[in-house]
Amino acid sequence: MGKLREPLNEIAACGLPSALEVMGERWSFMILRAAFNKVRHFEEFLETLGIARNILSNRLSRLVDHGILKREHCADDRRRIEYRLTDKGHDLLPAMLALRQWGEKWELGCTADPVLCDDRDGRPIAPIGIHAADGRAIGPHELTWRTLDEVAADDRRAKIAAA
Repeated sequence: MGKLREPLNEIAACGLPSALEVMGERWSFMILRAAFNKVRHFEEFLETLGIARNILSNRLSRLVDHGILKREHCADDRRRIEYRLTDKGHDLLPAMLALRQWGEKWELGCTADPVLCDDRDGRPIAPIGIHAADGRAIGPHELTWRTLDEVAADDRRAKIAAA
């Protein structure tokens, strides 16, 4: 991946450790998966996931504290609480799908049923991948690390050239 290496000892400068701090255990991902499947209420999560009540309570609180889920009173019964995905939570969908596809390929060895499809044409979604800024698919050997200053300088040169 090029000459420059990511500074692996600078944990605070990388988003991965932060993301893992929030999401880095199985139940958080399973709760998120259920939320993407329109599970909203504590008892529904409990029944659907088969999770212990105390663990569910703890994980829901963490996901709410980190802004991935929000707690709302139900419109029809103000005493009941719903857990809904926030924009921050919705932004985890590509990561969830990439992990699911990886698990299907390398652990299950087949596509799981049901298959996630495009609502418009009914066709299965494409594998989640890495794409260049121009949209073309690229592989791990086509990647390089660059400093923010290098990227900004290139952006400035590109804007001047386009003018």
